[in-house]
This record gives sequence, structure tokens and C-alpha cells, in this order.
Amino acid sequence: MKSNEQKAGEAGSLRSVLASDVPASLVVFLVALPLCMGIALASGAPIMSGLIAGVVGGLVVGLFGGVPLLVSGPAAGLAVMVFGFIQELGFAATCAAVAAAGIIQMVLGGLKVARAALGISPAVIHGMLAGIGILIVLGQLHIVLGGSPQSNAWANLRELPGQIADLHGPATILGLVTIGILVLWQVMPNNPLKKVPGPLVAVVGASVAAAVWGADVKRVELTGSLFESIQLPALPTHWGAFAAAVFSLALVASAESLLSAVATDKLHTGPRANLDKELFAQGMANTLSGLLGGLPITGVIVRSAANIAAGAKTRTSAFLHGVWMLLFVSLLGAHLGLVPLTVLAGLLVHVGAKLVNMHHIQELRKRGELIVYVVTVAGVVGINLLAGIGLGFAVAVGRLLWRLGRVQVQVKQEGEVHQVRVGGALTFVGVPQLSAALAAVPTGAQVELDLAVETLDHSGYEALESWCQNHRKTGGKVWMEPLEDVWTRKGSSTVNKSVVPVSPTLSSESA
Repeated sequence: MKSNEQKAGEAGSLRSVLASDVPASLVVFLVALPLCMGIALASGAPIMSGLIAGVVGGLVVGLFGGVPLLVSGPAAGLAVMVFGFIQELGFAATCAAVAAAGIIQMVLGGLKVARAALGISPAVIHGMLAGIGILIVLGQLHIVLGGSPQSNAWANLRELPGQIADLHGPATILGLVTIGILVLWQVMPNNPLKKVPGPLVAVVGASVAAAVWGADVKRVELTGSLFESIQLPALPTHWGAFAAAVFSLALVASAESLLSAVATDKLHTGPRANLDKELFAQGMANTLSGLLGGLPITGVIVRSAANIAAGAKTRTSAFLHGVWMLLFVSLLGAHLGLVPLTVLAGLLVHVGAKLVNMHHIQELRKRGELIVYVVTVAGVVGINLLAGIGLGFAVAVGRLLWRLGRVQVQVKQEGEVHQVRVGGALTFVGVPQLSAALAAVPTGAQVELDLAVETLDHSGYEALESWCQNHRKTGGKVWMEPLEDVWTRKGSSTVNKSVVPVSPTLSSESA
């Protein structure tokens, strides 16, 4: 058997890079290029800012990141947030916020607290992304139909029937063709043609059709070359809103990157993620992107999955995709002006719809966390992103407290013996309920106490010990497993005197 070091060395050899990472990097580049433009469009930012972020994400995170096969760049999950900040602060000040958020990420990575971000409820993260997806769909549908997006979700919904009734022929057809190609590519059986990235086929195909047709539609506007588009950030005039933007970007970008890193780890068997190193690299990339006039950057699971599926073995693939993007935008960027905006909007409608993941909804429903997801989505769509995240956190914490207070106490008499069964979570929240149930046991009675609790904290321990002592003092008898044994195993998934403890070997494997 070969060691991990030997495998890593072989994977990093020049021959392996040429055989696997170079082709994979080209696939990722072809997927990322139209997405970078589309996300800039959805963010209300210059198209070139999305391309700058794509280049920086590939070069910086690809070189210094802690997750070898993770691909970074501008993400749809931040588009709505950035759009709001640009409207409030202006584009230059938003770039300053991106750079400042990157510094915070570097500090957090240096303090090695990356794993703390994984404590955020997945229901809140998935709900946030789904809400953003809905907002992207509602806004970009107007561009697909030949109009302009409104200021918020309700306005977009209100204006949508009128937009449908007043279709703009060429723009609508091109947008719908783009969506149709993407859907077809997704459901098409595996064949050699499907190896070509769907977004590339849709954008190039619809753009060529628009050129041949001579369609009179709005197209991508580039104000200059990549280097001419670089602009320094500006200090804000509203420092309160700026501070909120900085911390919001740092929180959301970090959470999305780390969750994408964990998800990427599950897709391959190579070296595992170093989350603190990855968070520091993400901060470096965001600081540089903000200083150059680019959008915020996160790790992106869709591009990472495409990278792995294309056969990537090392971080060289992610780095090279940034190189290809830099070369293309520098040398052939003028050709991007041939892409109609409605085509990019069609791409974003498809991307936004995929953020509402039915698999996640089903999993959360099974775990009883669907209410957290629904509240987060409703808050993001109905109010704003931060309000949605805040409401989701509040419901998640409330649900946790409710579960911690769910102690079940059953008292029944069998002959002269009172059988008391305590289940659920016995914590300080459930102590009053426990005390009320035990008060119904007659003084001096014989009691068989069965503890089948999932959680036992110090308050619950003391409440049980105190009741047992008092009951025995009044002439009663109590049979039960020693509380010390229960307390020792209180961290187990089930604490029950009738359960044989799991062997250490099995426990370590299941963990």
C-alpha cells in the first residue's frame, strides 16, 4: 500500500498535472467565465468586476488555499447582498467593504477559529441561499422578458404580469433559449457532448444566434481592458452602513466558503481540508479583489464539483483556471461584448433556481428543521438578507431551547411499585416539569426510576439526586442506576440503564 505522502507526490508530478489538472482547469474556466459575468450583472456591478474576482479567486486561493480541489470566485450567494450595498454605499465604497471583510477573514484564519463557523445551523445557510436564489430569479426574469428588475421582491412580483403581457420579442426568445439549453443539458443522458459545460453551450449558442439573427438587444458593456478597469476603492460617507456591510460580507463569505470546503472534501479521497488556512487565503483574495475593484469571493461548490468531475488531482487546476481567465480577458475580452444581457440573465435564472435545493428541503424536513429553513427564506425574500439570517438564527436557537426542555416523565403504578420513566433532555429548562411529575409520587412509596435521557446537565442531576434523598428520608425506596454512572455517560446519544455501552472501537469509528 502506498502512503498518503507517496500518493500526494505522484498526484503533484508534472505528468499527472498535464494529464489531469490542465484539462480540468479548462473545464472550470469555461464554466466560471459566464458565471462571473452573470453574477456581476445580478450584483448591479460592472461586468469586469466579476471577471477581476474570478481571476483573483483562481490565482490567490488556488495558490495559497487549504482545500486543494476547491474553486473560488464570485458567488451567486452574495449577489443580492452586494446589490444592496452598491445601492446604499456606491460601488467604490462597496469595494472597500470587500477589502476590509477580507482583512477580518485573515484575522479569523490566523486565530484558527474557522471550525467555529461550521456551528452555524445548516438550515439557516440553506435557507439564506434559497432566499437569494428566489430573489435572483424574480429579478433576472424581468431582464429575460426584455424589461428591467425592480427594487425588491414584492415589486418584481407585482410588475411580473405586466412584463409577461408586454414581451420584448428577441430578448425574450434569447433568454428562454438559454434557460432551455441549460435545462436540456441537465437532464440529457451522459454522452461525449455532455462533457462540454452547459453554461458555455448556452451562452455561446445563444450569443451566436443573436449575432446571426441581428437581434436588437442590449449586450455586455465593457468600459475598457482588464487593467483599465481596475479602480481603487473609496472611503464611505456612511460609516455605520459600511461597518454593517464589512461584517456581513465577512460572516456570509466565510460561512459559504467553509461549508463549500467541507462539501468538497466529501467528493474526493485526496488530502483533507485545512479550514484555517483556507479562510486566511479567502481573506487574502477578498482584500486584493476589493482593492482592484472586484466582487467578493467565496469557495463555490458548483465549480469545485465540476473541477473534481473533470479529473483534477491537485490545487494546480484551480490556479490554472485563474490563469486562463486572465489570459482570455486580457487578450480576447473585447469579444465578451457580443453576449446579450438577456442571455446572462437566463443563466442566472437557472443558477438561482438551483439554489432552492429540494434535497436539502427533504433532509431538513426529516430532521425537523424545516421551520428554520422556511423562516430564513421568508425573511430574506420579504425583508432583507440580514433580517432573514437573524430570524433564522432566532428560530434555530428557540427550537434548540424547546428541545432541551422536552423532558418526558411517565409515572404509573404496578402493584406496590411506582414506575417512573424519564426520557428526552433533562436540563435546567425541564427541571420544573420533572419536579411537578415526581411530586405526584406518594410519600414512602417504592419507586423504580428508569432514566432514558438523551441529555443530562448539572441542574437535572441535582434535581434527581435531591428528590431521591428526600424520598428515602421519608421512608420511601428508590431503585435506579447510580446517578454517577448516568452522569458519566451523559454525553452519549442515549443514557439508559438497559443499554449496554458501545465499545470504544465502534464509538471512534462512528464519530
